[in-house]
Amino acid sequence: MHQERGLQQDESQRYEIGFSGAGGQGIITQAIIFAEAVGVYSGKYVCQTQSYGPEARGGKSKAEVVISTTPIDYPKALGLDLLLAMNQASCDAYFFDLKNDGILVIDKGLVEQSPTSRVVALPFTSIARKEIGREMTANMISLGAVGVLSGQVDLALLEKAILARVPAGSEKMNATAFWRGVEEAKKINLANLPRSVLSEEAV
Repeated sequence: MHQERGLQQDESQRYEIGFSGAGGQGIITQAIIFAEAVGVYSGKYVCQTQSYGPEARGGKSKAEVVISTTPIDYPKALGLDLLLAMNQASCDAYFFDLKNDGILVIDKGLVEQSPTSRVVALPFTSIARKEIGREMTANMISLGAVGVLSGQVDLALLEKAILARVPAGSEKMNATAFWRGVEEAKKINLANLPRSVLSEEAV
C-alpha cells in the first residue's frame, strides 16, 4: 500500500482522487471537470495531473485530482482517498495507490474482480446504455457518484462545471446522466464498508 513520503504538508488537509479506465471512456475529462468545480467554482486549492498509454484509444488512462484547503506543495497523489476504476485493467493497475481507508469505486459491469470488499460497485455503463441511450455518458454518471462519495464538492457546482465543458446541445443529456449517478451513490452507506481495503489476513 502507498507509503507516506515525509512531506511537511498536513495530509489531513489533502483529499486525493484517482480517475482511471481506458482511453476513450472520458477519464481525463472527468478529472478536469472535477478540478474545475473544486478550484474555479468552490475556491479550494486543486492540482490535476494525468497520464495515458501510447494507444490513443483503449490503453490505460489515469488522472489525479489533489484537493486541499491550503496551498499544495506537491501536485501528485501521495495516497488516494478514492479511486474510480472504469475497467478491470485500471483497477488492477492502480488499486495499490489507495490508502488503507480509501474507497474503491468500480463500474459493476466492467470490473469483474474487485481486490477488496471496501468497494462501491455501481453499473455506470449499463445505466448509460439502457437509460441515457449513450454509453459515453457513463463518465458523467460515475462523476456524479464520485461527487457524492468523496464529499469534496457542492453537487450544483459540479453540474455547473459539467455544463461549461460539454458540447453545445448535449447539456441536458449529460446533466441527466450526472444526476442519475448522484441518485445511485446516495443509496450507498459508506459506514457499512470494511474499515480497510486490505483483508484482515493481509493487515
